[in-house]
Amino acid sequence: MPLRSTLAAMSLVVTGTVGIDTIVTPKAHAEGVLGGSCAYFAAAASFFGAVRMVAAVGEDFPDAHRKTLLSFKGIDSAGLETRRGGKTFSWGGKYLPGMNSRESMFTELGVVGEKPPEVPGAYRDSRFVFLANMPPAVQGAMLDQFPSRVLSVADTMDLWIASANADLRALLRRVDGLVLNYDEAEQLTEKANVVSAARHILDMGPRFVVVKKGEHGCILVHRDGIAALPAYPSETVIDPTGAGDTFAGGMMGSIAATGSAAGDGKDPGSFDSVRRALGYGTVIASFTIESFSLGRLQQLTRADVDKRYAEFSSMTRIG
Repeated sequence: MPLRSTLAAMSLVVTGTVGIDTIVTPKAHAEGVLGGSCAYFAAAASFFGAVRMVAAVGEDFPDAHRKTLLSFKGIDSAGLETRRGGKTFSWGGKYLPGMNSRESMFTELGVVGEKPPEVPGAYRDSRFVFLANMPPAVQGAMLDQFPSRVLSVADTMDLWIASANADLRALLRRVDGLVLNYDEAEQLTEKANVVSAARHILDMGPRFVVVKKGEHGCILVHRDGIAALPAYPSETVIDPTGAGDTFAGGMMGSIAATGSAAGDGKDPGSFDSVRRALGYGTVIASFTIESFSLGRLQQLTRADVDKRYAEFSSMTRIG
């Protein structure tokens, strides 16, 4: 049964995966917790307004995980499809000492390996679209279903760069922005320098590229400028899973909320808009790593987010 539908001017939609994760770290482990790019993104974006979720789960998706999603009041999951007899996407990962790298223990695609979920008709007016990690051909098909979009951003991964490169390049000609990590940027462009790699991606079509560098922060390369942000100096690191997805959720949530509230024709994909949003993405991600799954985000209020944002802004101000 879908969660309560919420109408909001923000009209941000995310398409991706909702899954069940098993996480092993050097000090602890968690089995069968809520995961998936769509779940992490939506939880983060919900601090800024309503966010529409398009994903599929199997009949085995736990009721407890539905309740977790319901605890984020801004999530509209009318687009969360439950398939009878289907198996929910599941993934297991083991973090190595230092928590900077991990190994996949298993990946079971389940319903993710089937046809994409249906996009509700009420979602077609979405103005802000985030295409979380999926095969780029599926991302492109999803993009077609949002004709009112004013800003579209995609995520990708090493698997698609290697196995669906042509589809990915076709997608990049259609989206405004791309979010990926340093290794993926180098793989896609064959350029080791992160700025050179990002500029090369701009030549493929997007207006801006955000390159994530984990504990070393992120770099924005936009057609109108370059910006770099450090990571928030976190003292508690329990589980890095989902940090990248919540980073994207905080970024897009901030962009969508600011763009919707302005109503003055300003460009939501401008250099200044994206640069400011990176701070919110960084802050949300810094909370995510403090617990397994969405546990830490469930405890947050918008006031908590704004307080840490103010602290982070003060830390990064020069002069």
